[in-house]
Amino acid sequence: MAQALFFDALVAWQRRLGRHHLPWQGTRDPYRVWLSEIMLQQTQVATVRPYYERFVQRFPDVWALAQAEPDEVLAHWSGLGYYSRARHLHACARLVVQQGGRWPGSAAELQRLPGIGASTAAAIAAFCFGERVSILDGNAKRLLARLLAFEGDLAHAPTQRALWQQAQGLLPENASAADMAAYTQGLMDLGAQICTRSKPRCPECPVAALCLGLAQQRLAELPHKSRRSPRRLEDWWLLLLRRADGAIWLQQRPLRGIWAGLYAPPVLATQHAALQAPPGARAGQAPIVHPVISHSLTHRELRLHPVQWQWAADAPEPAWGPGRWLQSLGQPPVALPAPIRTWLLEHLPPAAGAGTGLQV
Repeated sequence: MAQALFFDALVAWQRRLGRHHLPWQGTRDPYRVWLSEIMLQQTQVATVRPYYERFVQRFPDVWALAQAEPDEVLAHWSGLGYYSRARHLHACARLVVQQGGRWPGSAAELQRLPGIGASTAAAIAAFCFGERVSILDGNAKRLLARLLAFEGDLAHAPTQRALWQQAQGLLPENASAADMAAYTQGLMDLGAQICTRSKPRCPECPVAALCLGLAQQRLAELPHKSRRSPRRLEDWWLLLLRRADGAIWLQQRPLRGIWAGLYAPPVLATQHAALQAPPGARAGQAPIVHPVISHSLTHRELRLHPVQWQWAADAPEPAWGPGRWLQSLGQPPVALPAPIRTWLLEHLPPAAGAGTGLQV
């Protein structure tokens, strides 16, 4: 395959028919590109867009993000999932500021920062500094594996490195910074809009004539990737302790594991434990068992069982460790897991004139 044919065709297509109106486009600011790339990991553009706009409104540059408290960063991330991304984001911002606010100018240097992997580093380097380096995010892997009829199993790191070497071979030696930006965006756009996982729109593809996978009629089987193990089903019993004023007791989750560092009701392992009146519950009451909430994670399927107990007016603070009473969904923002946030939006009224304070 002539590298110039693919590169030039993709650049021309992107400039004509690619996406040009996303809020993080049209900039060479590494902060904005980095933020969008981290948010877009395993998350669709339609979901990311409002989060990105709210995030940059509150944290307009790396200095503002570095100076923020971790809980506030997590609160503005709440609902996007994969919360380790937000913690790495904050750590990265603080390190960049410690180094004078200057972003490294190459993909190799960018990868030394917290939370920046090889493909994210390549995107920042290509968009902001014109480096001749290829991304290899999920869309690009699928597109390039089909284009090259790549045989390897992309579940394995050595195979991904082999595909990356072939991706680098598609870049002309004399590629300009403007062309690298258009090419990088073109890989993203073509993978997201045309070379989709199912039902790829090959008649609309600008490089269909160069696609070996299409020529060999193997699009359905490419790229090769080992099957993931099935999600594990888990039942979590959420202990909803409610005061007379409507406030719900929340505590911060451990910094490792599901919902790490976020605020949630205490989680009990069994129905029996959840249905036993906790110390401090108002005497003589029966618990309110709310409908089950289903929540899908990458490797687990959670069934959340909210069980509500009324808290006695004269009872001390709950004995499940440090926590806080959330009386309304107004400010300050609280970092909440998506299903907890949704439940509270339905059951906890906002403070008068404060709005919800939560992003949905």
